[in-house]
Amino acid sequence: MSEIDYLAVNRANWNDRVPIHVASDFYDVPGFKAGREPLRDFEIDEVGDVTGKSLAHLQCHFGLDTLAWARRGAQVSGLDLSERAVETATELAQECGLDARFVAADVYDAPAALGGAYDIVYTGIGALVWLPDMRRWAEVVAALLKPGGFLYLSEFHPFADTLDEATASTVTYDYFAPGPQVWDEPHTYTGPGELANSTSVQFQHPVGEVVSALAAAGLRIDFLHEHDHTLFQRFASLEHRDGGFRLPAGRPRIPLMYSIKAVR
Repeated sequence: MSEIDYLAVNRANWNDRVPIHVASDFYDVPGFKAGREPLRDFEIDEVGDVTGKSLAHLQCHFGLDTLAWARRGAQVSGLDLSERAVETATELAQECGLDARFVAADVYDAPAALGGAYDIVYTGIGALVWLPDMRRWAEVVAALLKPGGFLYLSEFHPFADTLDEATASTVTYDYFAPGPQVWDEPHTYTGPGELANSTSVQFQHPVGEVVSALAAAGLRIDFLHEHDHTLFQRFASLEHRDGGFRLPAGRPRIPLMYSIKAVR
């Protein structure tokens, strides 16, 4: 990008978020240390048994989901652009007595930074909007996987980003909005805490772009599942029930998250 260095801007923004997130109820680090499971039920079911398998977690933030896979028996490596996140993840692994490696690097440098061939590449919710190039990302995923290994991606559905904030009933924003989109938000999504570096750069990726990039990188799509619930009060009209936030009963359902398994 010539207009703005998205990587430097986002690294500064996420370095600021780390201590706020660690202290937040949203992430509940004390609960995690006590044994709370941060992974979503559908992720656990769709990924399956990870015992003894090597797993690379791209855009791992400060490592809660990475360490959750380690608790389930995986040999884990996490990568994130934020040095502060990686330092915190490493400290948390030591506190919990979990064997994990964390590396600070750009996602596009992951094959050199992580090395090896992995059984699973995992990418958690809220990751893809920080990347400008899905084709290049999919090539990175393919390079990290051993033959027969698979990518598991769970994400917020980009269709939800087109809807009005109040009722989620009116298409208000462009599904195919071109990037980059520059945001200036003084607070992060976990609540109180001022960000000194409040600017971030994001990129909208329709589901078709993601799937096509994976196919072009030589991966076989095993499934694409769309989910009618999300993790937080994304819209004022959502109700918390059945383990997630959903539209009220009787309203037409819409996709709020999706998940993909793609095999090399």
